[in-house]
Amino acid sequence: MQGRMPMIALVVALSGALFGAGGAAWAQDTGTTTRQTTTTTITRSFQKPSGALGEDAIKGDVAQAGYKEVKGLEFKNGVWVAKARGGNDNWVRIKVAPVTGKVYQADAPSKLNEDEVKAKLSAQGFQNIDDVDFDDGLWKASAQDSNGHDVDLLVDPDDGSVVAKSQD
Repeated sequence: MQGRMPMIALVVALSGALFGAGGAAWAQDTGTTTRQTTTTTITRSFQKPSGALGEDAIKGDVAQAGYKEVKGLEFKNGVWVAKARGGNDNWVRIKVAPVTGKVYQADAPSKLNEDEVKAKLSAQGFQNIDDVDFDDGLWKASAQDSNGHDVDLLVDPDDGSVVAKSQD
């Protein structure tokens, strides 16, 4: 057993030397430059506007729109969102305007196209309108309001009215 100890010590020493040499090879300058980048994210939040309807009123509006049952109702990103069961017993995702209580079904088509939405928003005083996209039953857009503030908008797909507007 005593003869083995020097052998084990030699293996450990050689392993360390080889690993250290390998580590040194890894640490060699490859001539490349590492650049660090910084990304700035501006977060605008949608808050309940003054005159926003409460949860009970929203549930009433959803029932008036012909839905039998609502689950998971919460205020999120400027509108009320939930799943609702319609007359055909199928569950669908819906969004509800916070002030008017109008219900938007996520898979419903838009009556307006992108150019019409831009024109409607421009007529309401918004400028530099871009990133217009139809998603889950509402149009989304980025713009500047009449005071020059950047805003994110949710827009009604039927008439182009603003359903929700972000606040800095």
